[in-house]
Amino acid sequence: NRTYIPCIYLLNKIDQISIEELDIICKIPHCVPISAHHKWNYDALLEKMWDYLKLVRIYTKPKGQLPDYEAPVVLQTNRCTVEDFCNKIHRTIIKELKYALVWGSSVKH
Repeated sequence: NRTYIPCIYLLNKIDQISIEELDIICKIPHCVPISAHHKWNYDALLEKMWDYLKLVRIYTKPKGQLPDYEAPVVLQTNRCTVEDFCNKIHRTIIKELKYALVWGSSVKH
């Protein structure tokens, strides 16, 4: 009964190596080279974390208003139904929900 989770190797202090060495390091699978001191490559780290953990952002939109892009609800792609969304907010919402409008490029009936 093992549960495996994705692993990302974080290689720090890339500001102290040459470009050739950095090119070699970038070819290593599951690795993200960064420089914590200069805050280099943080975007690649965040992108890889979202990709490996299979997370998606869901933006809510009250009827007649613009979507709230400031505070998305984050779910995993394998648990991304309307019921999962409601349970993430509060467990009693699903009992009171009458309908939901869902749209976007990855929406499935």
